[in-house]
Amino acid sequence: MIQAAPLKHSFTYDGAQLNVYHANKGFGLPHHSHTWSHATICHSGSCAIRMEGKEKIINKHSGAFNLPAGEWHEIEALEDDTVFVNVFAEGKY
Repeated sequence: MIQAAPLKHSFTYDGAQLNVYHANKGFGLPHHSHTWSHATICHSGSCAIRMEGKEKIINKHSGAFNLPAGEWHEIEALEDDTVFVNVFAEGKY
């Protein structure tokens, strides 16, 4: 079971919502879905992104990973001091 990561910063900028999470190993965003897509970017440490039938490991070298609307997903920090960001259109959260 993934423990919820603390939301460190949340702000909008020119129509984009950015949620910044600082998570230790085993923390992240548990299994969920929503009606909008978003990009996830890992700035330090590493994350496992799980969707039905697939898993992607991302880190600071991976670039953004798109999570489509309407599909369940979860994000788990694989290392202590992991920082990841979710970006989506303002007004969706």
